[in-house]
Amino acid sequence: MQRGYTYIGLLVIVVILGLMLTVVSRVWTMTVQREREAQLLWVGHAYRNAIASYYVHGGQFPQSLQQLLQDDRSPVPLRHLRQLYPDPMTGAADWTLISDPTSQHIMGVASSSKATPIKRKGFELGDAVFADTDCYCSWQFVYWPRRFGAPLPSGVTLPPSTAPGPANPGPFIPGNTAPSGGQVTPGTTLPLPPPRPR
Repeated sequence: MQRGYTYIGLLVIVVILGLMLTVVSRVWTMTVQREREAQLLWVGHAYRNAIASYYVHGGQFPQSLQQLLQDDRSPVPLRHLRQLYPDPMTGAADWTLISDPTSQHIMGVASSSKATPIKRKGFELGDAVFADTDCYCSWQFVYWPRRFGAPLPSGVTLPPSTAPGPANPGPFIPGNTAPSGGQVTPGTTLPLPPPRPR
C-alpha cells in the first residue's frame, strides 16, 4: 500500500514538473519572438531610411538593395546603408521587396514571415497600419515621397488606393541606425497592395 502511494506521488510530481516546463517554454518563446519583433522594426526603419536617402539624392528609387550600399550616381559615391540585413523573423535573406507600380524600383521591404505578430498596437504614427495585422508580412516598410513634399520620380504614379491618407498614413522615418546583421540578397518583388480595410 505504501509503495502505491509513493508511486502516485511521483506521478503527480512528474506531471507538475511537465506543466512547469511547458509554461517556461512558452514564456521563453514569447520573449524571443518579442525581441525579434523589435529587431524587425529597427531593421525595417533602417531600410526605409536608406531608400529615402537614395531617393532624396537622385529623385528615383533603387533597382536593388545593393545600390543602397554603393550609390554611384554622383561623383562621390554614397553609402545609404551600412550593410544589408537579414529578416530577423526568419533569419534568412528572404525579404519581400515592395516595388512602385510603374518602374518596379524598390520603395520598401517586408518580412516574408507568415507568423502572427504579438505586438498589436502602440506603433509609431508612420507604422500605424501595422496594428492588428495577422502576419509579419503585412509590416511593410515603404518610403512615400509625397508624404514629405518630394515629387515622385519621372514615370512613377501611385494609384489612389495606395496613396498615403487617413487609412494609410505612410512611413515615419526615424533617425536611428540599424544593428549589425548578415548579408541579404533581393527576394521576390511584388506590387504594392492596397491598405487593409480598417
